Amino acid sequence: MKYGFSTIGCPDWLWNEVVATAKDLGYDGIELRGLANKTYLPSTRTFSLENCPQIRLRLDQLELEIPCLSTSAFIFDGTGQEAAQAEMRDYINLAALLDTPFIRVLADREARPGGKVDEGVVEENLKEISGLAGDKEVMVLVETNGLYADSRRTAALMEKLGDANIGVLWDVHHPYRFYGEKPSDTYGRLKDWICYAHVKDSLMEGGEVAYKMFGYGDVPLKEALGLLRDDGYEGYAVLEWLKLWVADLEDPGVVFAHYPHAVRRMLR
Repeated sequence: MKYGFSTIGCPDWLWNEVVATAKDLGYDGIELRGLANKTYLPSTRTFSLENCPQIRLRLDQLELEIPCLSTSAFIFDGTGQEAAQAEMRDYINLAALLDTPFIRVLADREARPGGKVDEGVVEENLKEISGLAGDKEVMVLVETNGLYADSRRTAALMEKLGDANIGVLWDVHHPYRFYGEKPSDTYGRLKDWICYAHVKDSLMEGGEVAYKMFGYGDVPLKEALGLLRDDGYEGYAVLEWLKLWVADLEDPGVVFAHYPHAVRRMLR
């Protein structure tokens, strides 16, 4: 198993700081979810067409990867299909330039279920983008988020699509926290499509989710990650520290330093 962190945890960091931290702390990769307070990566100068070859070369030299580009493409809203398709195209093209195998999309707006989702539109958007993804050798991953944190619903979507260019990002937090699923049940339903994993911990405090450093909440992370390890999973378990959305969370330097040691100790 490989370990990474998402830049959602360090929203104001510059690229050099992100790379140096990943290397110094022994990470395998960096998931990109914005950079230097800019969330739309394809429009940034750092990831311009002329800069991508130098970025790849430097990462190769440091033995680091960018395993996933995490988009804000909401693929569930019929009124926003054109914008979602444009964003997915931009990110797939950028992923191809960076030799990144996955982009993440959202089939619901919030982590907690409750919003309005047009499941037909979700299917249409994925079918529409599949061809470009295949041509560029990039997979589109649907996160277990919101309505699709229900692993039965996500499995039904994957079975209906039957598309080798579409997979699942298992956010191990959401199915447990919002649907009360045991990791063994979630994994059992989705293992054929899981290509990537997000890791975060939390407690319920006053009826609200309170995010905690890895191992300080009650999410059954040891069970979830153990299932992946024992099944020969060789992909990423990426720490998703939601500093971009929850400003009073602990400093990313502290949290990023804690995760690789804590996760390896947990699975020892």
